[in-house]
Amino acid sequence: MGRFLFYMGHPAHFHNVKHVIDELEKEGHEVLVVARAKDVLFSLLEGQSWNVVKLSERSGKGKLSLIFSVLQREWKMLRIAMKWKPTCMAGTDLVITHIGKLLRIPSVIINEDDSAAVPMMAKLAFPYCTAILAPNCCDQSPANNKKIGYDGYHELAYLHPDYFTPNRELLPEPVRSAASYFVLRFASLHAHHDDGRKGIDDGLAKELIDILEPHGQVFITSERPFSPELEPYRLPVHPRDMHQVMAHAKMYIGDSQTMAAEAAVLGVPSIRFNDFVGELNYLEELEKRFELTKGIRTDQGREFVQLVQKWVELKGINDEWKRRQKIMLDETISVTPFWVETLVKMGGS
Repeated sequence: MGRFLFYMGHPAHFHNVKHVIDELEKEGHEVLVVARAKDVLFSLLEGQSWNVVKLSERSGKGKLSLIFSVLQREWKMLRIAMKWKPTCMAGTDLVITHIGKLLRIPSVIINEDDSAAVPMMAKLAFPYCTAILAPNCCDQSPANNKKIGYDGYHELAYLHPDYFTPNRELLPEPVRSAASYFVLRFASLHAHHDDGRKGIDDGLAKELIDILEPHGQVFITSERPFSPELEPYRLPVHPRDMHQVMAHAKMYIGDSQTMAAEAAVLGVPSIRFNDFVGELNYLEELEKRFELTKGIRTDQGREFVQLVQKWVELKGINDEWKRRQKIMLDETISVTPFWVETLVKMGGS
């Protein structure tokens, strides 16, 4: 049996591999999760029976703070790996590739972004990792020779019908009692690859609320602090139930690409407004091939508002999106079993 170490540095990483970890443990493999405090990640880990080591959140901003944080993590992860002796390490952190190379442990980067969008990962992680698990549509240059591709997306590792079933009973009040509602999401855009990127500011948020409220309730989830004007719209939900809220929404609008993709694979109309539009192949595929999401860059604010107005008034839009979702599911795979099989080949025994 193998000993698998998973690194989580963001709530999205928890969702990506939660079923993978459960499947590995069912097969008798040992799993250690190393998690860094970030947003609601520790809340998501509550109640899990996994063996978890918690690291503190990065303090400060800027490149010097980032470098110091990485060096600290290198030292901590080295000590953890030397003590626990994993047979394989997986995650989205460049540190596992360095520790893996040093200790001769296979390391697998689980990635959905194209290299151009995550230049630090491409430069500092790809040369040292053993393999990269990424959708077929994603460009992992200059390490495409290390890529293990598949027809699917990260989001299908936890939102595929094999692992996720919409259930209105799991919705919190007042979401459950809302006849129709919309979800808005504001990302912090503070990651190293977000430098100079913009999204939805409070002024634009208020404009969206004015458009949407005649058609249903508006709920906002945000990585950044709420302004007093937006506080009444705060979504009252535990992070683990967020996808149930998303699955029953009339529409998703936000500047987070991950949640835009989640809405898309759930068959919920999805509009994203940020400066990554056109740069991420998995979202381009969800938009151009399956027509499940639409991206608009921040220099096209009027077009963004007009699209929201158009979609909110479009009759039968949710039925049409469910039809498109079925086409997407027919042409992709259930990702979790594929990831499990791949990891076991690399670190099982």
